[in-house]
Amino acid sequence: MALQLFRKFVARDAYPAYSYDDDDEDLAVFGDSMELCVQREARTRRGSVMGRQVVLRGLHEGDAQLGQDYFNDIHVYDDKAFRRRFRMTKRLFHRITTTIASNYYYFRQNPDARGLLGCTPRQKVTAALRMLANGNSADELDEKLRMGKTTIAEATQKFAWAIIRLFGDEYLRRPNAQDVARLLEIGERRGFPGMLGSLDCMHWQWDKCPTGWHGFYSGHCQHPTVILEAVASSDLWIWHANFGIPGSCNDINVLHRSHLFDDLAQGNAPLVNFTVNGNSYDMGYYLADGIYPEWATLVKGVHCPITEEQKFFTLKQAECRKDVERAFGVLQARYRIVAHPAWLWKPSVLKSVMECCLILHNMTIEDEREFPLPRWEDYDDATDPNLGTGRNIPPIEELIARHKLIESKTTHHQLRDDLVEHVWANCRRRSN
Repeated sequence: MALQLFRKFVARDAYPAYSYDDDDEDLAVFGDSMELCVQREARTRRGSVMGRQVVLRGLHEGDAQLGQDYFNDIHVYDDKAFRRRFRMTKRLFHRITTTIASNYYYFRQNPDARGLLGCTPRQKVTAALRMLANGNSADELDEKLRMGKTTIAEATQKFAWAIIRLFGDEYLRRPNAQDVARLLEIGERRGFPGMLGSLDCMHWQWDKCPTGWHGFYSGHCQHPTVILEAVASSDLWIWHANFGIPGSCNDINVLHRSHLFDDLAQGNAPLVNFTVNGNSYDMGYYLADGIYPEWATLVKGVHCPITEEQKFFTLKQAECRKDVERAFGVLQARYRIVAHPAWLWKPSVLKSVMECCLILHNMTIEDEREFPLPRWEDYDDATDPNLGTGRNIPPIEELIARHKLIESKTTHHQLRDDLVEHVWANCRRRSN
């Protein structure tokens, strides 16, 4: 009974508006057992750390202010301000919040140990999006959202994992047969038949890299970084992402450790057939810069162009190759957390945050274009983008032979020469 009285009067001090009856009588019983209660409470405590300050932030006031600013029928800031601060439209925000809250108990409004309701789903999702969009520390959002910094950091990590699990298969998928056909059509219009996108790498500085790992993660950037390899199309949709390679590697090392051509080598990639300058090819290619090797699936500009055809082709190739660099720029501008030095400690958390930003990037592109990108289930007899099931595993001899075709220098030079003639012929045709 004394322990119950102790908790009762501690609660009365924390919530002065709560009234009690017969306080004097309770105090008489309580006074002799105060020291015993404190000792017992210290032994049996299974919650917050003893002695930690409890801040009554007013969680519901933070949610009410959020609704008054953006979500009520009469709100302060318009949709343009919402898109600028949340990096997405309000329609997409509601879709993400509803989906996450319906699938994960953590993002619902749950009661705490006292029986009081905690943060609302939109508070937790807003906190996570603000962390990703602005790259702020968790403590900076406390004043606005009325959430503790540990709660904000936890919500951000759980939000990243939830986005990957719920939307990763759709918005970070490998191109299926229908996607490849659309990419080939776009490449044909731009003067590069057979092109599937452009390939490049981006470094994300890791501020909290352990000291013992600095030599492993430091390269030409002079500080620890983690590398993202990506393939992007002209609409800045990122079709391939490989994140987690240490910054001491260059683009060639990253390519050799990448899974970009695994499906092609194993025979699981969609078929690609195109003709350039009278020659037929059965493998698509990506535009890349000069550091990449001379492979049949990579097309680079001419290192020292001499003829007018070579000069024009090199300029045209550099123009289209900038798609992936523009995608990196938009990604870093939209989610500043990947532009600022990473304050996270674990590589696994870094990977989840990066993949979450990539998925949100693709979701925003789909949401804001005039005509939504067709999803794989919208096609008749569509192939499932989740290639984890039913994959073909060829014998090792066949796998080696296909890798030799992918890395063929002869095919690389022949394809580039054909593209030089094709691009120059298109230029002269348009000028006439």
